[in-house]
Amino acid sequence: MGWLVLLPWSTAQGAVDIREFDSETDRQRYQSFIDELRCPKCQNQNLAGSDSPIAKDLRDQVYRMIDEGRSDKEITDFLVERYGDYVLYRPPLKAATLALWLGPVVVLLLGVIILIWVVRQRRSSGATRAGPAEHLTDAERAELDRLLNSSDDETPQR
Repeated sequence: MGWLVLLPWSTAQGAVDIREFDSETDRQRYQSFIDELRCPKCQNQNLAGSDSPIAKDLRDQVYRMIDEGRSDKEITDFLVERYGDYVLYRPPLKAATLALWLGPVVVLLLGVIILIWVVRQRRSSGATRAGPAEHLTDAERAELDRLLNSSDDETPQR
């Protein structure tokens, strides 16, 4: 029974990477990399937030490359070469990533165009469209007028 109490604590401790760096700059570079790089296995999760084995391996590789003194460009190029632009949250603008950069803008513009079109359609049809009372026959209109003009004490009769 005592091991059940320690079980959640032990799994939480397993997800924490303890790293020692030669300088504060290296620690900040490492943190920046694991915050800005996407886990290849997870959907839209960075390396820092992922518990997947590949994310742990990538954190280890980034740590090792920083420890070896590699530049940020060398580390990024290595990871992009291996995993593609998907690993970057901000992929470079090129033909293969054009949809990623322009897609949201195109969708937003289409939404605005559709909204303007719908509003104009409603305004133009609203000006020519007859109100509910216009569709009544003369007998129905007379009955409606009688009901609207009758006092509250009277009960309408059919």
